[in-house]
Amino acid sequence: MRMPSTAAGDARPARGQPPAQSRLTRLWAGARLIPVLARRHWLFTIVLTAGLVLRILAQIAYRPALLYIDSTKYLLGAYPGDDPTGYQFAIKPVLVLGNLDEIAALQHLLGLAMAITLYAVLLRRGAPRWLSALAAAPVLLDAYQVQIEQVIMPDVMFEALIVAGLAALLWRRTLTPWLTVTAGLALGASATARQIGEIFILPAIGYLLIVIPGWRARLKYAALLCAAFALPILAASYGNYANPQLHSFSLAPYASGSIYGRMAESANCTTLRLPSYERILCPDAKQKLLGPDGLDHNPASPIKGTTIAALSPASRQALLRLCPERVGVTVMPSICGQVTSNFDHQVLKQQPLRVAESIARDTLKMFALTRVTETGDVPLSRWQFQTYYPTYPPYVVIDNGTLVFGTYNHQGVAETIGTGRDFAGGNPVVVRSLAAFLRAYQLDGGYTPGPLFLFALLAGLAGSLATLRRRAPPAQRAAALACLLFFTTGAAVLLASDVFEFNWRYQLPALITLPPAAALAITVALTRRRRSAGTAAASPAAASPAAASPAAASPAAGSAAGDEMIPDPLEAGHGQHDDHAEGQEHHRGQPGGNGLHDHAGDDGPGDNGSQNAQAAGHSIGLAAGHQPGDETRKGAGQVGT
Repeated sequence: MRMPSTAAGDARPARGQPPAQSRLTRLWAGARLIPVLARRHWLFTIVLTAGLVLRILAQIAYRPALLYIDSTKYLLGAYPGDDPTGYQFAIKPVLVLGNLDEIAALQHLLGLAMAITLYAVLLRRGAPRWLSALAAAPVLLDAYQVQIEQVIMPDVMFEALIVAGLAALLWRRTLTPWLTVTAGLALGASATARQIGEIFILPAIGYLLIVIPGWRARLKYAALLCAAFALPILAASYGNYANPQLHSFSLAPYASGSIYGRMAESANCTTLRLPSYERILCPDAKQKLLGPDGLDHNPASPIKGTTIAALSPASRQALLRLCPERVGVTVMPSICGQVTSNFDHQVLKQQPLRVAESIARDTLKMFALTRVTETGDVPLSRWQFQTYYPTYPPYVVIDNGTLVFGTYNHQGVAETIGTGRDFAGGNPVVVRSLAAFLRAYQLDGGYTPGPLFLFALLAGLAGSLATLRRRAPPAQRAAALACLLFFTTGAAVLLASDVFEFNWRYQLPALITLPPAAALAITVALTRRRRSAGTAAASPAAASPAAASPAAASPAAGSAAGDEMIPDPLEAGHGQHDDHAEGQEHHRGQPGGNGLHDHAGDDGPGDNGSQNAQAAGHSIGLAAGHQPGDETRKGAGQVGT
């Protein structure tokens, strides 16, 4: 018996049919669509398959997973308070139910999911399929991204939450409260993986203020975003407060001194006016070669301590007054936060240009043709595939084939805090042939080159400036606004990370922000060019008597000619009926079966009834296959097939 269909054409289970059978029918129907989608999106399918193969090879080549110096913080809780605890809590259920292999596998799946999400968002914002696939290629094919997914570190969680937050903000042209809350939760949770995620509230709020019409609505949505953004941060901070070892309401109570390395590296202490007890924090020429990271963490750094007897009586008294917990010691193992914070403040206040120059010098490294490191940088080899299992004594070593985790105690003596037997997954193993292939791929060009990042940055900037146009077609403005969000988010996280120190690991968020921004900027340019061509083609008709008729001058006629314009969101009255119009489009049965379709009501001009029924019946589609500039096709306001 044939199953009845809904108005949209979906199969509806017959009366009395078991729900389970209906679900199986839908699953089977969905599975049958996979080959069709793969053929339709063939370029992305090829790139996605290549990314999947790379991840399978990495999973087999290094088992149970790769580890880094900081992995002990998340696996064993070493150095509590140094880093946010979001990643530590995220992997706990996996460790209870599985092993280190499964953490790496889940991170590889997140890498694939990020690419799929970016591809879908770009399609919904009007980018053509080929351009969307190219924008998703870096996160799929960059070997440094694949390597970090194999490492027990919070970077993949951080990136995935960024993508989730941006996708929620951009999924529909008309933002809803639930999407706003979802975006806030995701972006706020990213700060519990890496504290630098706190910066994301700025581009997100800026985007809301542009796309939401009316100050009341803007305040409402901004409050929703801020509340959702703060919730995971407050929860993680309360966890640290409830921890008897910390009892501090903050994301990472002991991470405040991490800016010292940047300030000490850029300071000229010969002209710096400081109290005598703070001059012990001035690095000499040899110590400056440690770079910002070494000045923060290397035992040879001035921040790591001093001998009390070597100080003058006045300096000793002042230092012990500011660091009362150090009273009674002869050797101060580390300088307390109050002293280092004041040193940082004085450097920034007295020598801001030197600090800015140091940050700019590191920022430009991302655009180099090849991946290189300079003296003082974190070694690039830490983020490269090796033909052996990398270790970092005393934090991660291999003893008789077994992983051993260690740390330094308060006396500076190395001690063991755990072994690989604490986690399922077996002893470390490297398949040399696969590891050699991955290493060769990575070193011989399997990464996103710096000039491509530079192009993406400049293109993203140009595309973002397109939002300044006072009036623009809906498809063009949708792409420009999405470009602005991707660009500002990427620029914010990259620059904020470089303020502290340069690390190639910290440049990975560029893969998920700058290429999509460039793709959307190109979409804006293509849309403008095609629209100009359509207007030029229609201009001879404008000289005919029919062009002067009232029908030709109507809004519907102008829209059909490709001249549909929308007011800037900051103008009064814009978008007042967006939600209502979107509901009307839905009830008119507009197509949307491929899951990548949007409606005209999402960003259309306020419908005052002046448009005829034909013009009102067309949606602005961002379906797969949409080509920028299609708004010039026949049919008022139609931008898709």
